[in-house]
Amino acid sequence: MNKKVNQKVLSLIEYYNLLNINLLINNSPINRFDNNKKLSNSLGKSQQLEELKKMIGSIKNCELKNSANKMVFSDGNINSKIMFIGEGPGAQEDQEGLPFVGRAGKLLDKMLESINLNRKKVYISNVVSYRPPKNRRPTDQEIERYYPFLKLHIEIINPKILVLLGSTALNAIIGNDKVISKMRGKWIKKQIGNCDSYIIASFHPAFLMRQPDQKKLAWIDLKLIREKMKQLNF
Repeated sequence: MNKKVNQKVLSLIEYYNLLNINLLINNSPINRFDNNKKLSNSLGKSQQLEELKKMIGSIKNCELKNSANKMVFSDGNINSKIMFIGEGPGAQEDQEGLPFVGRAGKLLDKMLESINLNRKKVYISNVVSYRPPKNRRPTDQEIERYYPFLKLHIEIINPKILVLLGSTALNAIIGNDKVISKMRGKWIKKQIGNCDSYIIASFHPAFLMRQPDQKKLAWIDLKLIREKMKQLNF
């Protein structure tokens, strides 16, 4: 009798292990995306970035990836202490595989020059690594899917200043309840993984092309970045 009971118990344990009993008894919603992706600490910065590229390239069942020509990973100096994050690649970026190389990119270059910066002195990436079809805004689900990779990206670069260009970057890093018009020009001290940065949001160059009157506010933000760089001695 005991042998039969023990055998039934063992069978039930095996059965529930196969079903993953944690999913059955957990009331929390299932997170389909791994928000705790990690890279080996033994790798150098360049090697970590290459591993991150491979991780992004291995994403399955992604509309962005399936409709894009190239992954748009980053541009600039990997040892820079200032990192810029935009929304996502556009048509020209999708063709060249580099962020901010279209018309908005040319404006960003001018903005950088106005505070004595250029692409050799900063590091540039986006919230998502593939072009959204028809240049639409990434969906919340797409932002959620790519956030673990973005978080890793920030941790690898480890910037002292993190500049969020536009509402998509602001919402991805700071929260969906924040509005760019109210948050721009304000410093936020925030830890992202192992990275402790001063974060500031400003308007995306593409928005400034549509609303040139807002360039005066973007110039204020740029001056704030320049002053912060002086305070941090770089």
